[in-house]
Amino acid sequence: MSCNGCRVLRKGCNDNCILRHSLHGICTPQAQANATVFVAKFFGRAGLMSFLSSVPQSQRPALFQSLLFEACGRTVNPVNGAVGLLWTGNWHVCQSAVETVLRGGSIRAMPELFSVGSTSVMTENDGESNCNFDVSKLRPEDLNLGLISSSESGGDGDRRSTEKRRAVTPSDVSETTTLESTCSERKLLRLFL
Repeated sequence: MSCNGCRVLRKGCNDNCILRHSLHGICTPQAQANATVFVAKFFGRAGLMSFLSSVPQSQRPALFQSLLFEACGRTVNPVNGAVGLLWTGNWHVCQSAVETVLRGGSIRAMPELFSVGSTSVMTENDGESNCNFDVSKLRPEDLNLGLISSSESGGDGDRRSTEKRRAVTPSDVSETTTLESTCSERKLLRLFL
């Protein structure tokens, strides 16, 4: 007999079905069907099956739940998704969206959660920011991304200066070899010697 996920996707099902094991965390058969349809519409049927088959069987229910929450979060808040809802303190909106999907309802984007054209900036006094990052405590050496050496950047040395560096190889010393052929000679660069 087909599991509820395969039934709504009109897919063949067997005892080793990927979806059957993934839906164990959802109680009712109709809720399993609703969740499967929603996640499959969002990520695509092949994408859903690919995600689920890439993890061990024991982790599939948790992955399916994560995909469901992310799909609901991205539907409600397309800009930041479920993580954005959690970060801004609106996790209850994501939970309500998931409950609505499980009941068979439809959800829509809530523009009030992502102000696209807004130029307002939250300040520390707003009380809504949970960020512990303080820009005023940054030093110029913290901004070094390691893309240039400390001698080029004018720095007086940092903790990365003791790292072992590979010897510089001038390009004019590079060895090349030729393949003998009847038509013409091709030069190949010896990269892995």
